[in-house]
Formats: sequence, structure tokens, C-alpha cells
Amino acid sequence: MHVDGVILFHGAGSDRNHSSFLVLEELLAPLSVARINFPYRQAGKKMPDRAPVLLQCVRDEVHRVTSEWGTIPSRVVIGGRSMGGRMCSMVVADSDDPMRVAGLVLLSYPLHPPGKPEKLRTDHLVNITVPSLWISGARDTFGTPHELTSAMELLVSEHSAHFIGSTGHDLKGRDEVIGAIVKTWLETAF
Repeated sequence: MHVDGVILFHGAGSDRNHSSFLVLEELLAPLSVARINFPYRQAGKKMPDRAPVLLQCVRDEVHRVTSEWGTIPSRVVIGGRSMGGRMCSMVVADSDDPMRVAGLVLLSYPLHPPGKPEKLRTDHLVNITVPSLWISGARDTFGTPHELTSAMELLVSEHSAHFIGSTGHDLKGRDEVIGAIVKTWLETAF
């Protein structure tokens, strides 16, 4: 692998100890993996902070972790589950101040709220210039494989998509499969 580590951010209803993050950390060893809690989780709250707070957290934590690791953001892959992955994609795609990272891992990207396919979260995708890996359940109510594939057509950078059958947004019971996909992608994309 030609990256120095992976920094992961959790989804709205989870935290840094999500089972898929723990499996990723184990499977990617000896590659460094940081699992980050957003400020609302650090404060013991259940309701996510507003987007500006979440986005600043991604920026701050990527700089903090890379400094601890003795590297720079452009040598790491960032991402996470659902909201966490979306925030990472937005930081990377920021038209005013894009964060330069090696790549993005987006697990269960929340393309739209469940039942509201017209409320797409795609405006920033055209500004993503790094390789990205998308892993979602084939029955994810936040974005079907067809919807996500269509959204990925906006990407100008290399991307890879994997849809795991018979599972929804939680990708429950598929941690080993997710880990294997991420590991293979890191070994071949960089």
C-alpha cells in the first residue's frame, strides 16, 4: 500500500467503535487506522452537530492525526459510514478550500433521505478529484444501486462501487466483506 493510513468518521447513529471500523482496523494492520468521534458523540449527545461543525471536525482531526503519524493529509485516505463519509466527501470537494487527501472510502453514502429521492446530496460530487470507493447495501433506502451509480457519473475522478446484496443501509453482518473490499482497493488503487 502506498498510503500512510486511513481516518474514519462514523454515521449519525453510531460512534468510532462501529463494528465495521473495528474489523477494518484489524484487517488493514499494520496500516495505521484512526477511528474518530464527532464532537456531539464526544459530549455524550445523540443528535448530530450541524454540518459546519462536522466539516470542521473532519478538517481538524485529519490534521491532528496526520501530524501524530508524521505524515500529511495527501498521504492518507479518509472516509466513513453514511454521514461521516458524506462529510469527508464534502471537505475534499470544498470549492474554496479542498482538503488534499489520497482518496475517499464511502460506506453507505446517504445519497438522499429515505423516501425522498428528489433530495439528492450530489452537488459537490463534481468537485471530488481523488479516487473513491463506494460500498453500499443493495437494499439501502438512502440510495439504490441504480441511484448511486447515476450519481457517480458526476465524478471526474476514478471510482469503484460495490453493492452488497440482501442488506440495507446498516450493512449488518458484512464487516468482513467490507474489510476485504477496502483492503483490496487500497492495495490496487494506490
